Order: sequence, then C-alpha cells, then structure tokens
Amino acid sequence: NEKCIGIQLRKLLDFDCGRKSAEMVNNFDWFINISTLAFLRDVGKHITINYLLAKGFIKERLEKELSFTEFNYILMQAYDFLYLWQNKNCKLQMGGSDQWGNITTGIELIRKKCGGDAFGITSPLLLKPDGTKFGKTESGNIWLDPAKTSPYKFFQFWLNISDEEAGRCIRIFTFLPKDQIASLEKEHSIAPEGRILQKTIAKILTAQVHSEEACRKATGAGEILFGSGHVEALKNYSSVEIDEIFEGVPRFSLSKTAIESGMGIIDFTCVHTSVFPSKSEARRMIGNGGLSINKTKVVDETLRISTNHLIAGRYILVQKGKKNFFLISAE
Repeated sequence: NEKCIGIQLRKLLDFDCGRKSAEMVNNFDWFINISTLAFLRDVGKHITINYLLAKGFIKERLEKELSFTEFNYILMQAYDFLYLWQNKNCKLQMGGSDQWGNITTGIELIRKKCGGDAFGITSPLLLKPDGTKFGKTESGNIWLDPAKTSPYKFFQFWLNISDEEAGRCIRIFTFLPKDQIASLEKEHSIAPEGRILQKTIAKILTAQVHSEEACRKATGAGEILFGSGHVEALKNYSSVEIDEIFEGVPRFSLSKTAIESGMGIIDFTCVHTSVFPSKSEARRMIGNGGLSINKTKVVDETLRISTNHLIAGRYILVQKGKKNFFLISAE
C-alpha cells in the first residue's frame, strides 16, 4: 500500500525539491515498538472517556455497535498527530469532514501533554450522486491506480458527471482562477450539450493523475466512439488499451484464417457475427447508410471484409446506427 500510494502521490507532489520537499511517513514505524503500558501512560491518561463520548461519530456508533478496537482508533490517530508534531514539526492536519473527531482529539492530546498549539482543517466529503461517499469498500468508485481504473474510464467518469457536480468539482479539483471558471460556466450555460465544464475537468485530472499522453489517448478514444475521431488513431493504442476502451461493447471472435479468406459484408454481419438478426435487415441498414466498418460508412453490400480491415492486426469496429458498436476480434 505504501509503495502504491507513493507512486500515485509523486504525480501530484514534489518529493525532490530540497527543504520544501513532500515527505511520506508510515505510522507503523512508531507504533511497532510501543507497548500497551506505554501507550496507556503516554496517551490514554490525557483523553477522558467523557471527552470521547461527546464526539458525534462515537455517539452514532454506540447506537449500533462499537468494538473496543474501533473505540481506541481515535487515540491511535491522535498519537500520530502528536508524534508528527514532536518529530516533524507538523502543526496542521488536513482531512475529510469525517476525520474531524480524530483530528481534534490529536489537537487536544498535543495541548494537554505538551501545552502546544496545533490546528486542523477539514473539507466536505465528495459524495456520489446517490449521496453515498467515495470509499474503497463502496461501489461505483474510480481509482488512481490505472490497473483498477484505466485512464479511459477515469476520463469518461468526469466527462459523465452532472452539470451541478461539474460546477462543484472544477472548484475542488483544479487550480483554475475564479474568472476562468466563471467564463467556462458562462460558455457551458450557452451550449450545455458541449459539456465544456466536464471536458475541462476530465482533461486536467487525467493528465495530472496519469499523464499527458494518457489524457491524449483517452480523449482520442472518446472521439472515436462518440465523435468524429478516425479509427486510424487506434493504431497507436495497444491491444490492452483497446480492450479497456471497448469494455462493455458487444464482441464477437472470428478466426483470422476466415478473415484472410475474405467474406462478404452480409455474411460477416449476420452469419459469422450477430450484428444483424437477418440478411434482409443488414441490406436495409446498408441501403439507409446505417452501417459503418471502422468508422467508414458501408455503401456497397458487395463489400468484402479482409485483413486490410484489421486494426492493430486484430480488431474490426462495426457501428450500427449512431450508438450501437460491436468489436470483432480475429483470434
């Protein structure tokens, strides 16, 4: 966990700028050798049960069930603040609003044990549209780790947030000046279908969390699926990235030998795959200009599919109508 978090934070913080460098520490290093007796003596005696029971989240948990371990967690986190205050000159702790009780208990411990001043800042939790918070045990989350949430999915998540969420998130997650945000909001209100707020957030965050290159690919992939992007751009993507981009899109597999032999577009979409339920529907859709292969409209029902149509030597993208995509892979 420490190694993974360190990799992620290095994209956002500077750990190599001398005296002002960010520093990452692990509380295991100061808890591993502390005894129960020492902890009770140095921490427990300074925080009363009455003080802890006055905390709102302790009251809420007591109405259900609260283990002794959970009850003591607040003391352990308070000790973290004390240790950092004493050894790292840490005067301020920041966190989500659900950490208010833990942070203020640390401030109280520093005041009582050392007579020192410390401070805390909390910010409202970012909630999902259903009112639940983001957390590693919750569903519908996005992750900073590309192995858990690909750059494309990460980009699409921000692209699909509501206008109300976009107005809030652009203030929380970007350093854009107020006047620029106001200008973007005005532009968005004139043409909300352009989703200028969502696109701005998606580009900034994807570049920060992943890379400029990952952001460029995520933007290009979205244009291929939902815009005017040309499928030739997929040649710059790896097979893993293509699989991530088209996750959830219906797929069919064909032998590469069959494609090498060549097959008519009607058989390709009806017999070898199930893009169309019947040959008559396939012919009707082609006649109406509703079928595209690799983003190129099919105008001739005698078209033959061959290896020339394979993207990255493996894929063929079929589009039926405006929004129905199918990914055919040659195995």
